Amino acid sequence: MAAAGSPSVFLVSVTGQIESGRFPGFDDLYCKFCFVYGQDWVPTAGLEEGISQITSTSDVSPTTLVWNFPIDITFKSTNPSGWPQIVVSVYGPDFFGHDVVRGYGAVHVPFTPGRHTRTIPMFVPESTSRLQQFTSWFTGRRPEFTDPRVVAQGEGREVTRVRSQGFVTISFNVVTKDMQKLGYNVSPSDMQDPSLGPLTEGIHMY
Repeated sequence: MAAAGSPSVFLVSVTGQIESGRFPGFDDLYCKFCFVYGQDWVPTAGLEEGISQITSTSDVSPTTLVWNFPIDITFKSTNPSGWPQIVVSVYGPDFFGHDVVRGYGAVHVPFTPGRHTRTIPMFVPESTSRLQQFTSWFTGRRPEFTDPRVVAQGEGREVTRVRSQGFVTISFNVVTKDMQKLGYNVSPSDMQDPSLGPLTEGIHMY
């Protein structure tokens, strides 16, 4: 039984930026983000979703789109299961001027305190037949997810045909509180180890 006055929840504070993207052949893009998390997690401050400004490449960075779009959110939870993920969707105009998706991607919020940078491979859904591909191009209605949160979930994704397209770089600054008091050891030595699995990186049970 926990001692009197000991915490029953821990806090995870996440700040940072969706810094930039690389989408060869595309320009004038903007991004949206949202967080996906387990049922034991509750946002207590900040924004769960947002939409950036439109940005373009420049002579200084002809292959990079710079957003520097801030993220800021705090969660509370009782256990690490369902650790939050950020889902990023990038959009821009097609040949006819319609806004179409240029990439989806997701990554877990880093599991250890400190500053981290993650580069997310992005992808787009594809039509399953040449007729559908032509119809999508002609009408300007490209395949896209009704809810981008599906990107962070395993169920149903195996039946979706996708194609890799671009990368997005995000910086995180993670602060945790009371995790050790609840029996979780967040090990700073694991901060830069990319070989750790997405559900176990830097989190150990006593």
